Amino acid sequence: MAIEVQVRDNNVEAAIRVLKKKLLREGIFKELKLRKNYEKPSERKLREKAESIKRFKKLMRKKKFD
Repeated sequence: MAIEVQVRDNNVEAAIRVLKKKLLREGIFKELKLRKNYEKPSERKLREKAESIKRFKKLMRKKKFD
């Protein structure tokens, strides 16, 4: 999986911003943070369940206002 960013008019700062945005959308930063330290399987299940509940509540809030 290769992420490419083109540098236009020697504007490296703008290219870096675009790259960070793409990496954030892909979830690379989150993955790196999770893999930095070992996570026990039981802790992983708890985290994933909490994330699922959080997504569900967010979806319900959105549907409430639609």
